[in-house]
Amino acid sequence: MGSSANEPSQEELDVESNPPTSTAGWVLNSPKPPSLWQELMDSVRETFLAPRNKYSVAKKQPTSKRALLFLRGLFPILGWGCQYDRGKFRSDLMAGLTLASLSIPQSIGYANLARLDPQFGLYTSIVPPLIYAVMGSSRELAIGPVAVVSLLLSSMIQKLVDPSVDPGAYRQIVFTVTFFAGVFQTTFGLFRLGFLVDFLSHAAIVGFMGGAAIVIGLQQLKGLFGITHFTNKTDVVSVSKSVFNSFHLPWNPNNFLIGCSFLILILAARFLGRRKKKLFWISAIAPLLSVILSTTIVASTRADKHGVNTVKHVKGGIMPSSVHELQFTGPYIREVVKIGLVSGAIALTEAIAVGQSFASIKGYQMDGSKELVAMGCMNLVGSLSSCYVATGSFSRTAVNFSAGCQTTVSNIVMAITVFVSLELLTKLLYYTPTAILASIILSSLPGLIDIKEAYTIWKVDKLDFLTCMGAFIGVLFGSVEIGLLVAITISFAKIFLNSIWPGIEMLGRIPGTEIFCSIKQYPMVTEIEGLLMIRIDSALLCFINANFIRERITRCLSEGEDKSKENAEQKICAVVIDLSNVMNIDTSGIQALEELHKKLVSHGVELAMANPRWQVIHKLKLANFVEKISSEWIFLTVEEAVNACLGSNKAELKF
Repeated sequence: MGSSANEPSQEELDVESNPPTSTAGWVLNSPKPPSLWQELMDSVRETFLAPRNKYSVAKKQPTSKRALLFLRGLFPILGWGCQYDRGKFRSDLMAGLTLASLSIPQSIGYANLARLDPQFGLYTSIVPPLIYAVMGSSRELAIGPVAVVSLLLSSMIQKLVDPSVDPGAYRQIVFTVTFFAGVFQTTFGLFRLGFLVDFLSHAAIVGFMGGAAIVIGLQQLKGLFGITHFTNKTDVVSVSKSVFNSFHLPWNPNNFLIGCSFLILILAARFLGRRKKKLFWISAIAPLLSVILSTTIVASTRADKHGVNTVKHVKGGIMPSSVHELQFTGPYIREVVKIGLVSGAIALTEAIAVGQSFASIKGYQMDGSKELVAMGCMNLVGSLSSCYVATGSFSRTAVNFSAGCQTTVSNIVMAITVFVSLELLTKLLYYTPTAILASIILSSLPGLIDIKEAYTIWKVDKLDFLTCMGAFIGVLFGSVEIGLLVAITISFAKIFLNSIWPGIEMLGRIPGTEIFCSIKQYPMVTEIEGLLMIRIDSALLCFINANFIRERITRCLSEGEDKSKENAEQKICAVVIDLSNVMNIDTSGIQALEELHKKLVSHGVELAMANPRWQVIHKLKLANFVEKISSEWIFLTVEEAVNACLGSNKAELKF
């Protein structure tokens, strides 16, 4: 029978039974690094189980125990549910009910923003929260539709299908996009690829959110003024023109009067809730209270007969299955996959940022990979039950936190409450004015525009601020996808610049220690005559920067030789390269090192390498580079390399 992938290899056993005589031997005799396939499988395993190695106790546990650990990893509720008590349920019950009072009107408004019927927003506040409650690791995160994702879907999908012309085809694409968003999110979590989402940097998200908030606000003027003919474009110029042109047409001031009145009411309630924390519930119930009051006023006065636009029919009942509506073929499949990737990434970024913020306040750590899997599963299931892309909402999470939630049971309470309302109260929504939905969305937008954070980004990092403004201007004057593309392009350009021009630092010893640091950062360090010590500050030594690094090291050597021309005894005899920051190397990097070694040898200078990382030393051995420079010049630390050079009488300390 073959040995297990987790059992130590014969090479590891040989190293354990015959340890090297020096620390440099440990570098040269390190075991073979895991293959790409092993790393992927380990990533999947570590998402749900503790990491397994040759010292892991989990290996010795029975299959039933490992199965239980897997289930607890997949469903965190099985872990904390054993300690759940009546006191926590009481807190979660009140938080869930408070959360539902905010979620119902917001869900209807966001569905309208996504160009869907109101019931689909309510569906999205039922199914995804239930899935997340049993799979998520955040206790406070409130799940449901959000403004930015709703705008993203409507702006990108209506370029494929006009929802006013063919609402059925538009709805099918929305569900299919949600399915692919769930697939990508789950894949990111299983294989620990969350770093892909990080390409949407913090600065990019700040700019994107600010631009999206302004566009969303302008689009809500349609409902606030009761405008019937409105542009489908999302850039600020087109939306502003549409609003301006509408003033030349007859319009009913009653829509504006209702919307502005309740917008002032909601904002006043929010201001009161922020000033006095104990009255947070007033701001939480203000949107629902506004819906009830405005609906009552319109129904009693029959204002819908006098030009007030209303929601009209909202389909109630159990969420219908949407399995048959998923479309995996057709002319738009490539665009649908792209929209699924973009919307899934945006949803993940917002949810992780919100969840981590409140987790840090409560003093616990979220599991990023499990969060990605939970988000993916809830959107996968949601796509099969008439829901569109859901994520964590900042405003609802803040309400959930302020209401004293203890666990994700508050999401379950909220979902059940929304479901009951969908069953019993949908007929009452017939007279709900669309202006009130616009005012609810408008009231939630100020929190998306973070001028203070943008100023902080400007002070800290000008390139980050450029990313922020690129996303902001791209969304505002182009479209949502243009804003994202500009932000990601600038972020990649920043990474590219740092990669092709990595830092090459000359090192010196801190007096009285064995620590070697940058001469530029620490001018008090002691240089060592006859030695040139260099650290490569780059995670990769590859084709993109190999020649630059080789030329910089050669230049440092030339500058060092110029300084030592006056004293022949101070001639540089060895170059020590600290590779501790270099995580990997490719054939171009190896070739650059070979060329550098040849040049040094031709000048009578030795090349020593300190602390090459696992992948680096493995590839250097495969390329026979270690044989070319001799294993005697491979060291575990810079200190050992320096001592070896000093011991060979080729250098002296400068006192």
